[in-house]
This record gives sequence, C-alpha cells and structure tokens, in this order.
Amino acid sequence: MKATGTLFVVATPIGNLTDISQRAIDTLASVDLIAAEDTRHSQRLLQQFSITTRMLSLHDHNEQQRARQLIDLLDEGQQIALISDAGTPLISDPGYGLVSQCRQAGHRVVPIPGACAAIAALSASGLPTDKFRFCGFLPVKQQAREDALNALADSQETCIFYEAPRRVLDTMQMISAVLGEERHIVLAKELTKAFETFQSGSAASISDWLRADEVHQKGEFVLMIGPAKIREEGIPADAERLLRTLCGELPLKKAAALVAAHYDLKKNQLYQLGLTLGL
Repeated sequence: MKATGTLFVVATPIGNLTDISQRAIDTLASVDLIAAEDTRHSQRLLQQFSITTRMLSLHDHNEQQRARQLIDLLDEGQQIALISDAGTPLISDPGYGLVSQCRQAGHRVVPIPGACAAIAALSASGLPTDKFRFCGFLPVKQQAREDALNALADSQETCIFYEAPRRVLDTMQMISAVLGEERHIVLAKELTKAFETFQSGSAASISDWLRADEVHQKGEFVLMIGPAKIREEGIPADAERLLRTLCGELPLKKAAALVAAHYDLKKNQLYQLGLTLGL
C-alpha cells in the first residue's frame, strides 16, 4: 500500500508568542518538515518552544515550484506543516496553491486552528458580528481602491480589511470621501502586542488621530467598516452621494430636483434628506 503523508495547516501567533496552542506546538515538533513563509522570521517562534524541525521556504514567488516538491514528499509518507509569518495560513498569506494541489492529489489536509488577526479584531471591535465579510487588502491603485469602497456603499455586513502603514491614512481619507461620515469605522493596530490600540468613530475622526502622531501610522492594521444604515426612505446611496456633491455647487432645492429627475425619486424626499444631512 502506498504511503501517504498529511499536510497540517498550522495557525501561529499574530504578535504575542504565547498565543499558540499546545496542539500547534506538538505538531510543529513532530512533523518531518515545516513549510514557512519566511524561515528567518519563523525561526524565532521555533526557538521559543525548542522546536528543531527543519524548515523550507514557501512564499508567493516560489509556491508553484515548492508545491510540487512538497507533494512528492507527501507521496513518500512524510508529514508536513504549513505556517505563515503570523496567524492562519492562506488568510491573505501564501498556501492556497499548495492546499488545493494536495487535495487534488488525495492527500489529507488537517487544520490546526489558532490566531487570526481579522477575527481577533472583529471580536473586540463592537461592530456587528452576525454578518461579516473578509476582503483582504484593498487594491494598491487609487481608482481600484475607490471602486472597491464604492461597492460597499449599501453593504449590510461588517467588512474587514488589512491595510499597510504607508497607505492607512490615504485609505481612511478615501473612505471619508466615498462612504461619508455616517459609517462606523474601527481601526485595530498592533493586535496582541504591547501597544495594541482600537480607534473607533468616523473616518474623519480616525484620520485626525492618525495625523496627530507619526507613530500612530506605524504597525500592522486591521480596518473594519460597519454596515450601511438601512435607508427607510428608499433613497439609494448613489443618489445621496450625488446630492451631497451637487449641494457643494447648488442650492439644496435645485440639487434635490436634479437628483430626483436622474433617479426617478420624489423631490421632497431628497429635499428633506438634505435638511437632515445639514446640506
């Protein structure tokens, strides 16, 4: 009978090294090989728990080549663990190609659950958790990022993103421009680390906090956007945004008439909305 190995998908801490399960430690110590996103980064974790298992790198640039190599080892009956730099592998980290190919090859894939920055942030955010969507990183290009945020205008879910320090302020300012100031935003910074911080409020208020001190823009961020308010008056988000824009150049009455004609809505509805919004 052909020997077959198992791939263990092992979650590791997102900051505090004690946030690792005993099962994860036992697995990493007992497998034949650990496939790590960055072997130098993961060496600290292994040293912390006196784990001497051999490591091999698996990252975005070599995953296709490594997957074939690792599947060959699984074919020989070796046991392999997959880890990322922090948190649960595949969640905005490498590993999808390997796991998919392992499944196709008939190998067993076993999750060893643990820390995940998106879930940790959501659990302490104060935002609704009954429906949420994890969206990874927002696009780098400005127009693509704006389009992605526009798509959330009427979202009734809490939306979770990871964001890079160099872009976090620009993103917050874009949220303010695209989604307005009514959306509840929570920014989680340096989760489980010494300077863990949650900032909650409007996009504008969080932008002010980021600008107040350069240190506030450093670290690892989880950005959460609360659900849009249900519009009982039936006015689409696009119509409200157009009304806001036109009121920057026109009287409210004229702006309401133009938006009503464009969206086939009642002028008085839009006029009353404008008064409510202080336009």
